[in-house]
Amino acid sequence: MSRFASPVDLIGNTPLLDISQLSPNPSVSILVKLEGCNPGGSVKDRIARSMILAAEANGSLAPGQTIIESSSGNTGIGLALVARSRGYKLKIVLPENVSPERKQLLEIYGAEIISSPGSEGSNGAVKVAQKLAADHPEWWYPYQYANPANVDAHYTGTGPEIWRDCPEVTHFVAGLGTSGTLLGVGRYLKEQNPAVQIWAVEPPAGEMVDGLKNLDEGYIPPIFIDFGGADLLNRKKMVGPRESIEGVRTLAEIGVLVGLSTGAAFLGATKCAAEIDSGVVVFLSPDGAWKYLSSEAWTGDLDEATERARQTLYF
Repeated sequence: MSRFASPVDLIGNTPLLDISQLSPNPSVSILVKLEGCNPGGSVKDRIARSMILAAEANGSLAPGQTIIESSSGNTGIGLALVARSRGYKLKIVLPENVSPERKQLLEIYGAEIISSPGSEGSNGAVKVAQKLAADHPEWWYPYQYANPANVDAHYTGTGPEIWRDCPEVTHFVAGLGTSGTLLGVGRYLKEQNPAVQIWAVEPPAGEMVDGLKNLDEGYIPPIFIDFGGADLLNRKKMVGPRESIEGVRTLAEIGVLVGLSTGAAFLGATKCAAEIDSGVVVFLSPDGAWKYLSSEAWTGDLDEATERARQTLYF
């Protein structure tokens, strides 16, 4: 067995699980990449490491410097993990209505939490972080929505891992948040095989699914524009909060315990499988279930769990 010097070295090389028994089409295989197996518990560990290492390399982040970033949970946790391992102080702007699990883990890692209005969601947290960064130029602000290292983490890591483990992939499906996963993985897979289709999952306008954005509602991440997201994506599918919870319950029936945004990605993958004649669909699971336990998504009344998901940020 391999030995590692730091938790940061454990990021990546997550498993790919075949769940084709849940495919609505017997001619289409479905596999899920389980990013909850990263040491910080989510896919955002990848971009946290990538952004910090890139900043160290180009000199914009110096030893002992303070990092400021906005997050609704997982990016903050990933940054807290890497920052603590590499000796940086971290301040995270966090909407006040995030789940208690996220606040607790950030505090355990030593991050300072700065609250932003829950009603403004992640966009409000971004505005607060931008102002604080402007007021404190001595702090380093990674700004994940515009940082090319976000995309690079998936172009050099997640994408090659999928191709290595499943070169027969025909469709890749992931939630649309910062868009880094879709851009990095999509670009890499299409370079290996231009026929690979990239499908994004987003919530309907006016709805909220943890960690996902509807780009038609206003804020478009700069990296989505810079890296040609509109040309890269082949399809977008709508998945609401109730469907997402139904998705995680279905996955739990086969022993796969994952977060709410994974439920949305899973529904997107099954919709993809139902619409194509044959192929291999790989979708990305951003994190595991333990950060969502207070949502009672698995055990509570479905209507009540859906309403809690609308009011509380779990991603």
